[in-house]
Amino acid sequence: VQLQASGGGLVQAGGSLRLSCAGSGRTFSRYVMGWFRQAPGKEREFVAGISYSGGNTLYVDSVKGRFTISRDNAKNTVYLQMNSLKSEDTAVYYCASAPTFLRIATIPREYDYWGQGTLVTVSS
Repeated sequence: VQLQASGGGLVQAGGSLRLSCAGSGRTFSRYVMGWFRQAPGKEREFVAGISYSGGNTLYVDSVKGRFTISRDNAKNTVYLQMNSLKSEDTAVYYCASAPTFLRIATIPREYDYWGQGTLVTVSS
């Protein structure tokens, strides 16, 4: 089972990035997927999650209205569109899969598979 995150990079404040997370070895279309981030010296933080069908989404307050999570189950891929980026969004972003269908967990230990992380750096 593998999750491969990509799309990170260096962007100026106010800019946009789209992260992708491609899964293999599991039918990820059946499970909740989430994005987390971890800044230096801080704990891993839930950013956004999406139910198996994409019908339900959940965001941390700090990204509401700026980030959008989506999924393409035919491609086993989850996306995180990040707009109006701020310096405080700088972190390593991780995608993860949880063994649930509808309930979007926000705690890292509730996710059982993780991608390797992709670095997002927002310059002010």
